Amino acid sequence: MSKPNVRRYAIEKHNREKGPSNYSNLFYLSKHLKKVYPIELQKTCSLPTPLSLSLSKTLNSSLISSLDQKNREVPASKNGVPQVSPALNISRPYCPSDDKELMRCSWITNSSDEVYVQFHDECWGVPVYDDHRLFELLSLAGLLMDFNWTEILKRREIIREAFVGFNAKQVAKMGEKEIKEIVSNVSLMLAENRVRSIVDNAKCIVKIGKEFGSFSCYMWNHMSYKPIINRFRNARNVPLRSPKAEAISKDLVKRGFRLVGSVIINSFMQAAGMTIDHLIYCFRHKECVNLAERPWRHV
Repeated sequence: MSKPNVRRYAIEKHNREKGPSNYSNLFYLSKHLKKVYPIELQKTCSLPTPLSLSLSKTLNSSLISSLDQKNREVPASKNGVPQVSPALNISRPYCPSDDKELMRCSWITNSSDEVYVQFHDECWGVPVYDDHRLFELLSLAGLLMDFNWTEILKRREIIREAFVGFNAKQVAKMGEKEIKEIVSNVSLMLAENRVRSIVDNAKCIVKIGKEFGSFSCYMWNHMSYKPIINRFRNARNVPLRSPKAEAISKDLVKRGFRLVGSVIINSFMQAAGMTIDHLIYCFRHKECVNLAERPWRHV
């Protein structure tokens, strides 16, 4: 055998003797490689980046949860409702409420008092046909000479109680004793001339009731039994007085009423729903218009 052939034979013999052990080791490593590193995750020698860390955590947690879920049952609560494992609990994303904030007139702000907002949402602009309520609103509007609506509404109940529910017939009978008691009531904070004005107006309402049947009929007769519906977009467009308010004011003064200037009467008409002055984007505008468009009826 020549030297080259002898050398090649020796190399092949050496490889045959050493080969099986190396191949078996490689087969062992490849066989168990998936248990150490899942297929989706590659072992690398480079430094991990924040993105790679987040991806690897996500993939690893998803694989672990999917493998463990097969061999693990979720425990049920006492009521039979399955409990979610803390590891599998996924927080719900924030979903805003379907109820949007109500749009109100611009003079109702976040700092407005609750009683004033309630008055705007429930009373202001709703047509009123009851004599007692009309007398009450007329009297409260007259107090705007000294207070604002919020201050008046906070004392509305005790004022109503002091004036016997604004029953014009009973208020008209009040004498000096009753007037002094109301003036001396510290919680009311009403000046004597304001109290006497309300009593005098009650006497005038009694006379009007005899002439027109009711105070409501007298007031709504001025309106042709139909409220005035305005459609203002800005508060600056809402007038302090109107031609109709001036006409009613003059007639009331002739009949002996006090504290019934055109500005006060305009405020009274707005509160009593004789004039719809909610701004057009206010949610109450449409509701009050629907009430105003009903056939007139005296309650």
